[in-house]
Amino acid sequence: MPVRLYLMHAVTVAVAGFWLLSALPAVAQTTAAEIPRIADGRPDLNGIWQVLNTANWNLEPHAASQGTVETLGAIGAVAPGIGVIEGGQIPYLPTAAAQRDENFRNRRTEDPEAKCFRPGVPRATYMPHPFQIFQTDTDLFVSYQYAGAVRTIFMQDHVEAPVDSWMGWSNGRWEGDTLIVDVAGLNGQTWLDRSGNFGSVRLRVVERYTLVGPNHIRYEATLEDPDVYSRPWTISMPLYRRIEPNIRLLEFKCVPFAEEMMYGHLRKPGTGSSQDGESDD
Repeated sequence: MPVRLYLMHAVTVAVAGFWLLSALPAVAQTTAAEIPRIADGRPDLNGIWQVLNTANWNLEPHAASQGTVETLGAIGAVAPGIGVIEGGQIPYLPTAAAQRDENFRNRRTEDPEAKCFRPGVPRATYMPHPFQIFQTDTDLFVSYQYAGAVRTIFMQDHVEAPVDSWMGWSNGRWEGDTLIVDVAGLNGQTWLDRSGNFGSVRLRVVERYTLVGPNHIRYEATLEDPDVYSRPWTISMPLYRRIEPNIRLLEFKCVPFAEEMMYGHLRKPGTGSSQDGESDD
């Protein structure tokens, strides 16, 4: 397309978008009295929730780019995103920034998501899969569609994590109408996205869930890790309730999808199929 026509097209799209947004009605603000609540008066977080962003590709602002497997074409391309980090950038220490860059170079095979490992916190929240919150009069339980990951948010008798794990240990409390969750005991092997952003075994995450309407939660997470970051930093995003009829979590048991990538090189010649589906013979 000639440059002149391209610029005219871009201006036309921008003007049309401006008038479209200007014509949209203002979003009504939900008052505290209108927020759905359970029997004890706490905000009702029960339901199936999902994000609508590209944070799982990269938490930082990023342009569209070629994916890790060129033969997939646009199917495997990285979707662009405006970022979800306050300030726009993760404050890495120099050595940690170098590790992040190394992770990025090896992301096709080294991303824990590719291996079907549990995603950890906060990544489990913004993966392209729904999750379900079960809220009781005492604790909360969260079930994630990806890899069958689960965690309990303990609201009473808080203790330190007895052992490090992929999903960590979650102690919760209420601060007004906001659920605060302190997460520690993460095993240091999780990534924060597909771009290699990461934390160490000393990572601590403080989550905030605030119901701002019947079908929207404002989610925030502050990450602190003195081995990786120069200071704490925060991400924020809305969570959307899935309201389709009969909506439910489905199985995404991804181990079989990862076996070829992880263990295919151990197969004896002639005993199976390679990644492209052709025989080894």
